[in-house]
Amino acid sequence: MPPNWPRRLPTAPSARIAPTAPGRQAPAAAVDVVLPCLDEAGALPGVLAGLPGGWRAVVVDNGSQDGSADVARSHGATVIAEPLRGFGAACAAGLAAATAPVVAFCDADGSLDLGELAALVDDVRSGGRAGYPVLALGRRRAVSMRAWPPHARLGNAVLAGQLRRRAGVQLHDLGPMRAAPRQALFDLNLRDHRFGYPLEMVLRAAAGGWLITERDVTYRPRIGRSKVTGTVRGTLAAVRDMRRVLAEVDC
Repeated sequence: MPPNWPRRLPTAPSARIAPTAPGRQAPAAAVDVVLPCLDEAGALPGVLAGLPGGWRAVVVDNGSQDGSADVARSHGATVIAEPLRGFGAACAAGLAAATAPVVAFCDADGSLDLGELAALVDDVRSGGRAGYPVLALGRRRAVSMRAWPPHARLGNAVLAGQLRRRAGVQLHDLGPMRAAPRQALFDLNLRDHRFGYPLEMVLRAAAGGWLITERDVTYRPRIGRSKVTGTVRGTLAAVRDMRRVLAEVDC
């Protein structure tokens, strides 16, 4: 393991799931949608309203101070508390809590429509090459410049180009909407707990022979304060984490 590699996240991190009321048991979900969340109370009602029927929203509260967890619960989501800060830490906690055969990931900021995950899930269920799994990704198509500022587009394009050259994967976006089989995701043994988590997922899937697909999805201006793409500082932090993962993960 490289000396600067982040610590391996535990299978079930310090995540805490609110108990189900006695005598009540929720039916098994067809798909679990993991929604990393940090102060998204304003966006969550609209995001959760787009959840396809029979699917379960797993909102991972990563230290919100605006009541996001209560809002998510009031709209029917399962809420996980993950005190370890970081996008990857939140995603890993959601994956550990998932029970459905297919797990999807999406931002909780209102920039994406959960209904558009259905096409990605169909790709996952269609199966890959000779039994290999499918990782289905959403390629963001911004409705306006405000949805995806130039500095964020540039950083994404540079990283996508490096990924194509490094892993031979024909992708154009490292976007936040994706879906894959639950058990296969566990088997990837993802370790990054920061912004490099989505890139590590692609790199390890490519190295494992997975079929990686890409579909266009609508990308709208987020609701509330941006923590990554809306600021140059946030974008640089994400690019730094992803470049580190590119250097450290063998393809």
